[in-house]
Parts: sequence; C-alpha cells; structure tokens
Amino acid sequence: MNTTNLRNKPVDKRRLSAQDKQQYQSNNRRSAVAKARARRGQMAWSGKVNLGRQEQKPGSGGLSLGRGTQQQRLREKGQELARSKQLRSA
Repeated sequence: MNTTNLRNKPVDKRRLSAQDKQQYQSNNRRSAVAKARARRGQMAWSGKVNLGRQEQKPGSGGLSLGRGTQQQRLREKGQELARSKQLRSA
C-alpha cells in the first residue's frame, strides 16, 4: 500500500488494549486508502479536463447569418417575380 503523501502505516496491535484489538479492523484502513486514491485521481482529472469552457461570443455562430442571406435572396426573388409580372401585362 504505497501511497504518496498518505500517512497510513499499519497499527501495532501489541500496544492496543484487548478491547481495542477486538474492535480494530485492518480493512477499514485499506478502504480509506482506496477512497483517498480515488478522490485524488478524481481531483487530478477534474483539474486537467476542460468541460463547458467553449468561448461564446455574440454572432459567433448559429443561424443569424444564414437567415439574413435567405431573407435577402427571397426578397430578390420576389422582386424578380413582380418585375416579370409587370412585363407580361404590358
């Protein structure tokens, strides 16, 4: 159980009282080390990853440019149609 910066050495049971020896479970120490490793790994990952940090500026995307172009094209088509109707009737 070699872990960096974690002080979790084995407990010397010879120095414990009989009641403490009975209550002590070494599995708790192991699970604490596992939780600490997992937490440290999670913190390292969250420090490196970029989530939801995409730069957003007004007018940087979306349909605004496309809509304007489409509207202009439809206006031109409407004007051409109106002009052609005028020329037909004359």
